[in-house]
Amino acid sequence: MINNILKKLTLLLVSMILGSALLQAKTMSVAVTQIVEHPALDACRKGVKDALEKEGFVEGKNLKWTYDSAQGQIPNTLSIANKFAGKKPDVIVAIATPSAQAIVRNAPKIPLVFSAITDPIGAGLVKRLNSPGGMITGVSDLSPVASHLELIKTIVPKIKKIGVVYNSGEANSITLINLLKKAAKKSGIKVVEAVAVKSSEVLTSTRSLIGKVDAIYVPTDNTIISAFEAVVKVGHDAKIPVFAGDTSSVARGAVAALGFDYYDVGLQTGVIVAKILRGANPGSIDVQTVSKLKLAVNPAAAKKMGVKIPKILMVLADEVIE
Repeated sequence: MINNILKKLTLLLVSMILGSALLQAKTMSVAVTQIVEHPALDACRKGVKDALEKEGFVEGKNLKWTYDSAQGQIPNTLSIANKFAGKKPDVIVAIATPSAQAIVRNAPKIPLVFSAITDPIGAGLVKRLNSPGGMITGVSDLSPVASHLELIKTIVPKIKKIGVVYNSGEANSITLINLLKKAAKKSGIKVVEAVAVKSSEVLTSTRSLIGKVDAIYVPTDNTIISAFEAVVKVGHDAKIPVFAGDTSSVARGAVAALGFDYYDVGLQTGVIVAKILRGANPGSIDVQTVSKLKLAVNPAAAKKMGVKIPKILMVLADEVIE
């Protein structure tokens, strides 16, 4: 009797080991779609791939990795989604809201993990964050906008008007603008809006703020961030300090930012993808948020824009761009 039980346990253990080995040996496919290429989203994509490698899914060995950028064009997100629907990868990763929305509409039967999405409920991707159901889950990068405003006030203490440049067609940007208005109202600060729906409009749109604002804030809006140097140029020319919602933009000329390292966002996303590749149901995995924040400052940019970063922020900063 005991011998029979031992034999059954041994067979079960061998079966589990072989099953795991076969899963790792099988080539899995991950297709990544990204709304536009800029440092923050590119870092996110790299984080996804690096996380998969740490989890044992290596491109060229047991992972087929496909990537396509929509180059900031909404029609391209739809064609990419249709292409991925035809190829039927094991998991689709959609970086940024428009790309995720296109996958939901055009490839709903394929597991989807979204990343760098500000408001997944508002964007119509999921109905709830806990156990979202269906074939979708992911990582939200909802910015701490109230904290961003406090950072700006620390560097520009006499601020009365803040300009914000954004794409009114991005659902995540609308969410962030509403949060900014709410926080600004409590502080007695007026929000002056400048809209650019294409990257080619960013320079002209930002210039419309000259003489009207004491500082410019760029949220995690992919259209504006893809042309961030245009905003910085206006900041230099008009001596208006420019602040960003993502830390990657500080190296590109923003005075400061309190935000996420998008490589870390990608790593977090990649772990979820690996779970699904191993058989987990996407809809049973809670949508995650990013809790780790970084403070990045650029004293040289601050000087060019007519402000000085307080010593306390220089001490507290996780990254100082020289």
